[in-house]
Amino acid sequence: TVIFWFFLIGFLVKLPAIPVHTWLPDAHTDAPTAVSIMLAGVLLKMGGYGLLRITVGMFPDITIDHAGIFAILAVVSILYGAVLTIRQTDLKRLIAYSSVSHMGLVLLGVASVGFMNRDFMAVGLTGASMQLFTHGTISALLFLAVGLIYDRAKTRYIPDLGGLSRTIPIISGSLIIAGLASLGLPGMSGFVSEILVFLGSFKAFPLITGLSVFGVVLAAGYILWMFERSLFGPTKQRFSQIRDASLIECIPLALLVITILGIGIYPAIVVDVFESGIDPITALITR
Repeated sequence: TVIFWFFLIGFLVKLPAIPVHTWLPDAHTDAPTAVSIMLAGVLLKMGGYGLLRITVGMFPDITIDHAGIFAILAVVSILYGAVLTIRQTDLKRLIAYSSVSHMGLVLLGVASVGFMNRDFMAVGLTGASMQLFTHGTISALLFLAVGLIYDRAKTRYIPDLGGLSRTIPIISGSLIIAGLASLGLPGMSGFVSEILVFLGSFKAFPLITGLSVFGVVLAAGYILWMFERSLFGPTKQRFSQIRDASLIECIPLALLVITILGIGIYPAIVVDVFESGIDPITALITR
């Protein structure tokens, strides 16, 4: 149990989860765009991978005994992370705090082991794995679009922005697609992972899962608020002549958009792959 807790604390910091999340916003704010993309798209996911492969895979019985702790940490991370996100006025810090909220869904998926039903565990753990992948692509597109906006507008302060959808429609459209996927719009990859997590965890922790679903409502609030303040409304004079994405910049934007929409429309492309990796783990969770 002591070894389990050492692993768990390390992975929670890496994920990150409340209350060991405080390093993430500053890291994203100070990092250049490429580093933010790698940090959100790849490095954070090592925490979730460790939870699934080591915490659950090596300590299945102890994980079952501590499923309630996973669930509590999950709902706190989802809701408190969303409330913190709503208060942000910097585009990169807003996305960074939203990552804290969305990584709480990974913990909720892991908490599905508490129901001790292999089918529901498989759904919940597959949803957690999918959340790692889909959030990686969505957050990468968010940070890329914000980085391109900052390169042109020279500011990430939301009250100073406005009307960018008229002058940089490609970048703005990419940001909108990523934001809608982040809030879990059906037809996009974020919805697939979130619904799997909720379906898998509901039998184990119905109240906590119900509260966690409210995080989707808060996500819609801060994402749509960010759209309204930065992309729509009257165009400010100093942004009237900025240029849109170049052909080279459109390539990564298009690849990420295709991935997000493709998985949202036909999720079996990757769900089957994750299920094949989760099945050996769920087979271990027996008493």
